[in-house]
Amino acid sequence: MLALLLLAGCTGRGNKTVKTVPARSFPLVSVPEAYTDEADRLAYAAEHYWDAYFAGEGATDSACVLGVPRKELEQSLSNYIAVLGMEPLSEAARHMEGLFRGVSAVQKRDSTSRFFDAFSELVGSYLYDPNSPMRDEDLYLPYVRGLAESPYTPDNMRAVYRYQALTCGINPRGAVAPDIKARTASGKQFTLHGIKAPYTLLFFSNPGCSACREMMETIENEIAPMFPKGTIAVANIYIDDDLDAWRQYVGNYPEEWYTGYDYGHEIRDEQTYSVRAIPSLYLLDSEKRIIFKDAPIEKILVYLQSLDY
Repeated sequence: MLALLLLAGCTGRGNKTVKTVPARSFPLVSVPEAYTDEADRLAYAAEHYWDAYFAGEGATDSACVLGVPRKELEQSLSNYIAVLGMEPLSEAARHMEGLFRGVSAVQKRDSTSRFFDAFSELVGSYLYDPNSPMRDEDLYLPYVRGLAESPYTPDNMRAVYRYQALTCGINPRGAVAPDIKARTASGKQFTLHGIKAPYTLLFFSNPGCSACREMMETIENEIAPMFPKGTIAVANIYIDDDLDAWRQYVGNYPEEWYTGYDYGHEIRDEQTYSVRAIPSLYLLDSEKRIIFKDAPIEKILVYLQSLDY
């Protein structure tokens, strides 16, 4: 991972009518030789990842962001997010706050640039877009809080960012997941907290959803066979209103799953969970603390594969 962080680069300046500067590569992070421990080297790289990029100059347009080609910047941001994902949430959040300050400082340096908007749009597309394989509301939260109050944020977007910050703050990693009261197709009631297992996959799904079917197959074919029976329970919850369609589809779900619907409409009405898109998957520990929140199944697979069972 450290090798991914150390990318060669050069400098330049653009977005000015007085001169034209060629695109530059994303600058490398130079970790001092005194840092010999890999964890320390990663921490240093995460802390100083953006320093040379923000200090450099270049155009922000359809092809580049602060002089770096957009595709290259996207890869660099992706690498950075992967590193933060290995840190404690408090440290990762601190780095995201620092990232926002750096972006703001660049915009302050050149108030005519589109840099602030372009870079922030990229962060949102990776960390907040429901279709992003790297989405992470807990990492996005410190950044979007900055967007909600920044003088560089367009007035028509401020309320949008404040709402995003509000929803991203619901159920952070490490918190106990709110209990869910559900009812099966036969009328039997169960609760999320009543499920006893070392791990629980909380799966929000809809009948007939093709992405839900794909996730079901992954759970059954790749996750379930990893562990002894009873190690992982699946709580499959329906939160919408078409109960006739749901009841007709229930037979497609594995019998050993806890499959039910939110009969009190608490999730939607009281927003105990922010379910922005279906399917949505949480991983909980034995105390129902959140390990992953609305996470891509690939992240959960990597985590589960690292467990010793």
